[in-house]
Amino acid sequence: MHPKPRVVISKCLTFDKCRYNGEVIPDRFVDKIKPFVEFIPICPEVEIGLGTPREPIRIVHLDGKDTLYQPATAKFFTDEMQSFTRAYLDSLQDIDGFILKNRSPSCGPADVKIYQGLDKSAMARKGPGFFGGAVKEKFPTHAIEDEGRLKNFQIRENFITKLFILARFRQIRSEQKMRDLVDFHSRHKLLLLAYNQTHYRNCGRIVANHQKLAIEQVFAEYEKELAHILRKIPRFTAIINTLQHAFGWISDGLSAEEKEYFLNSIEEYRDERIPLSAVVRLIHGAAIRFNNTYLQNQVFLNPYPPELIEITDSGKGRSS
Repeated sequence: MHPKPRVVISKCLTFDKCRYNGEVIPDRFVDKIKPFVEFIPICPEVEIGLGTPREPIRIVHLDGKDTLYQPATAKFFTDEMQSFTRAYLDSLQDIDGFILKNRSPSCGPADVKIYQGLDKSAMARKGPGFFGGAVKEKFPTHAIEDEGRLKNFQIRENFITKLFILARFRQIRSEQKMRDLVDFHSRHKLLLLAYNQTHYRNCGRIVANHQKLAIEQVFAEYEKELAHILRKIPRFTAIINTLQHAFGWISDGLSAEEKEYFLNSIEEYRDERIPLSAVVRLIHGAAIRFNNTYLQNQVFLNPYPPELIEITDSGKGRSS
């Protein structure tokens, strides 16, 4: 049900004292998810020979292009970083996601300061770091976040969900068996409907394979549609529709009080008073109670290891 996703992570996030100041950055979420994923730690700055500790580097926009600059030494490391990044990313196989250090001139996937000149007081705009930006270009359909954004529970829930969907698909893709793809599509029905109904239906047509395509092409087409489905965080209204759809499978066995409690819980989720996982657990409990095998087999009710469920949040809410 939950194969281990393979995740590239910035090494300074709990793994090694390789930050520019020689420190390691503790991270509660990374520690919590460690037993359930296969982490591949990397520090691009160390890999290009900058050492630890080291003078800080920054991205500077010069002559129409971004460069990697170390103010204390007046040296540029653009070529070294680009060369390492290309070679490293080309070497990666069977990767499901990335957790990158936010605001890092190397690893940051976004929100990195890009200075408009060499002067220390130069104006700055925001953009990706060299390594983080290349990751987003080469792996646009993967689960990619920085540790700062993962403090928001909605972003975190979506990241973990996507990560395990990709890991499960990678697992069946390696076998290339049609029955596995049919089973994957069936078990992910409610979850993928919450993301994108149109592309989910496209997936259904691919699985039906009326054109009698070769199995390799069927998997390739399905993977393409799956990427479209997972491109954006699902709208909470679509999730509510899916919750109501799932509720229809068990509502007949519930008392009037139980039905009212469940529907009130959906409204609490709508108003951001409780997380999605709280409502999902209500459905899961009812599915077990009534031995509803259809719902029990739906990944929507158990998208990732339950040990990873938590409701702590940065306070930024659904707008993040």
